[in-house]
Amino acid sequence: MNLEQVSAKKTFGGTQIKLKHTSEVLHCDMTFSVFLPPNALAGEDVPVIYWLSGLTCTDDNFVEKAGAQQYAAETGVAIVCPDTSPRGDTVPDDAEKAYDFGLGAGFYVNATEAPWSTHYHMYDYVTKELPAVLEGSELPLDAGNCSIMGHSMGGHGALTIALKNPGVYKAVSAFSPICSPQNSPWGEKALGNYLGADKAKWEQYDTCALIPGAEERLHILVDQGQDDNFLVNQLKPELLQAACLEAKHPLTLRLHAGYDHSYFFIATFIVDHIAHHADALWS
Repeated sequence: MNLEQVSAKKTFGGTQIKLKHTSEVLHCDMTFSVFLPPNALAGEDVPVIYWLSGLTCTDDNFVEKAGAQQYAAETGVAIVCPDTSPRGDTVPDDAEKAYDFGLGAGFYVNATEAPWSTHYHMYDYVTKELPAVLEGSELPLDAGNCSIMGHSMGGHGALTIALKNPGVYKAVSAFSPICSPQNSPWGEKALGNYLGADKAKWEQYDTCALIPGAEERLHILVDQGQDDNFLVNQLKPELLQAACLEAKHPLTLRLHAGYDHSYFFIATFIVDHIAHHADALWS
């Protein structure tokens, strides 16, 4: 196991750790962050919440801005934060260095189109390799008892991953998710480049397209700010609401006046999401 500790900081009686390893799936070095609550440091293997971040983010944004460690410490759960894309000099990026594609914008899919297909397999990284790394490590984690949440692009990732892997995740939630990438300019660009022009292939990574055939009716919690600049053109929670209503899929969609797309919004309501996950993980 080629797992290297980059840093460790004590916080709320637990430890915030940054780790580095060589990814066989992404063909590059990757960092990820883990918060271990006090009960884990006392020797208890604890359940895991995966957090998937949004466009331009790394594994640091949630760790430094969401204020989640306090609530994770109180409920005794670990939080694992992967990066948002492969990294390194050999990893291709958007030709114009745009923020919405390439580095920092892996969209949690397995790319099939060159040159992206060599490195951009974030779906397999999150669902297969990273859990295997955690299982093989000495970290005090019950990695098989897990849930998943995320923000924006990461909200899309969390929802699609939970829907595509019935029985794996005990809970799922999202802040400001891209609800239907095939109906979003961000998603059209990403899926078109990573997967090609055949839009039928895009549906496997579209929450609204996956809802009707979902094998498990895992309750979805979504918080969305009504002053979010991306609400109308990119996020479209009304499409998720309609898909869930049609399929009778359980959804709690909370709309919040005055809140935007930022981590100020996430920090305000993260306590509810941690509670949502902890209740399922400890049940």
